[in-house]
Amino acid sequence: MALLGERTGRSGGRPGPLAPAAPPRRAPGKLPGLALATAGVAVAWAVHHFVPGVPMLTAAVVLGIAAAHVPGAAHAFVRGPGKAGLTFAGKRLMRVGVALLGLKLSLDDVLGLGWASVGMVLCVVAVTFLGTWWLGRRMGLRGNQPLLIATGYSICGASAIGAVSEVSGSDERDTATSVALVTLCGTLAIAVLPLLQHPLGLSDAEFGRWVGASVHDVGQVVATAQTAGAGALGDAVLVKLMRVALLAPLVAAVALSVRARRQGRGSAEGAAGTRRPPLVPLFVVGFLAMVALRTTGWLPGGAIDAAGTAQELLLAAALFGLGSAVDLPSLTRTGGRVAALGLVSWGVIAGISYVGVVLTY
Repeated sequence: MALLGERTGRSGGRPGPLAPAAPPRRAPGKLPGLALATAGVAVAWAVHHFVPGVPMLTAAVVLGIAAAHVPGAAHAFVRGPGKAGLTFAGKRLMRVGVALLGLKLSLDDVLGLGWASVGMVLCVVAVTFLGTWWLGRRMGLRGNQPLLIATGYSICGASAIGAVSEVSGSDERDTATSVALVTLCGTLAIAVLPLLQHPLGLSDAEFGRWVGASVHDVGQVVATAQTAGAGALGDAVLVKLMRVALLAPLVAAVALSVRARRQGRGSAEGAAGTRRPPLVPLFVVGFLAMVALRTTGWLPGGAIDAAGTAQELLLAAALFGLGSAVDLPSLTRTGGRVAALGLVSWGVIAGISYVGVVLTY
């Protein structure tokens, strides 16, 4: 009866006019979030310009985290209207930036390091990745955090985490937490490693190779190695780019593992239309194509510089988006274990890299 009264109105039981249905509210598109990411990149660039010791990518992650935790309208915007665009930046723009990263690498430069240095880098990456992944599993970290942290520490920081999270289908919070951790330790390396050069008895060239083999992000490598001069910086970048070259086979291996795991779940899920990841993700193909293009020597220096600038801006926008997904209150619940894993992994890669450099240079 109450329902009938509502439909017929209160006047004599005659049906009253029905209120027009409110038009459905359109979900905000990607533009608001992309605009915020663009603003974040501009601020990150300004921070790096006025404080060159702070890499732009590091500043972008920190600014993204800050934007998500400023109380009031900023927090509501990041979690609401801006979320779609920030997620797009953290995923799609990351793919393009990783592909363009290949233009920094030439096979001739890698081979110029010598086979001993190449073997050292392979050993450092393998031990750091497997050791960090195993320890993270033993510590009971949630989801794909052990895989993502192992990738970030062993290959190239936040860029590698973003690439592997794409093919592994990782939870956004796991990705953001891993990016925050690897960024923190890489930033600490900028201040700590230069203080250890002379106590460890490293020449400038040895210090550069040590930095390239042990520091996570390319920008952090540059900021750390430049303290020992141009020669150290050149060696550091070459060794670091050798680690970057291993991103493609690692991502392909993760993609194959995910594909095999999904196939093993049975034909029922396959019949239901479960989407299988590609054998080799498209952005990894793009990365390898950029490496091959750089190796040919066909690109003029201006084009390489322009692509390098675009790559850094895209990755900065992507890392701002990933930083905005960090939830510090939830991070505190597993923060102790995550921080412990990060510090142990940092010590492992620094120690192994030091021994490798001393033995091979």
